[in-house]
Amino acid sequence: MMMGRMRTGLIVLACLVVTGVLASSIWTIAGNPAPVDLPRMLSENLERSGVEHPVTAVLLNFRSYDTLLEIGVLVIAGIAGISMAETTARADPNLRTGDTLLYALQRWFVPLMLVLAGYLLWAGADRPGGAFQAGAVLAAMGVLLRLGGTPMTFLRPGLLLRLGLITGFTVFLLVAVASAIAGEAFLAYPPALTRPLIVIIETTLTLSIAMVLLALFVSAPVNDAEDPDEGSPT
Repeated sequence: MMMGRMRTGLIVLACLVVTGVLASSIWTIAGNPAPVDLPRMLSENLERSGVEHPVTAVLLNFRSYDTLLEIGVLVIAGIAGISMAETTARADPNLRTGDTLLYALQRWFVPLMLVLAGYLLWAGADRPGGAFQAGAVLAAMGVLLRLGGTPMTFLRPGLLLRLGLITGFTVFLLVAVASAIAGEAFLAYPPALTRPLIVIIETTLTLSIAMVLLALFVSAPVNDAEDPDEGSPT
């Protein structure tokens, strides 16, 4: 009993010390002026970034290696989640529902979500949007289709699934390596090709992000409980 209380006390004390150190560091950093004026530097260099929106310029040009690593982590998480899921959850083509409301929502929302994803992808160059938002909308569209029982054979283990998961990261990495081989810095785009390369990267990232999110949803275990028929008491 005494040893358990001492262990608990030491853990609480260690947590308090770590919290204090972090709070002190944050307070010190917040109190010091920034060594450089980042907003001014961004506005001065925005024209050569290839896009008009500052967030997109940072994510896919000035700090693009951060985004490259984030995509890599997302792909690894997706592969790990899919590999641990039951195969039947991915491969069951007979999942159906008799909910007429869901079918009605599919007819209205699937085309709308497809258009919205394309708009978010294209608008990311000069306004809020981009690959992550477009990919999330595409994945949500896939979830809606899956709930309606639409078979998704491309999500079964195989070549299509592998290509879909890694295409965005692979294209991003190839652009980075090609720029380095050409004598530029890692992920430093040629000025004449900056915007086309960013559009290509964002398009492939949109597809891969949607594939990862949708595959994780489809890989979730299927609930064996039968839903009550429409209109019947629960």
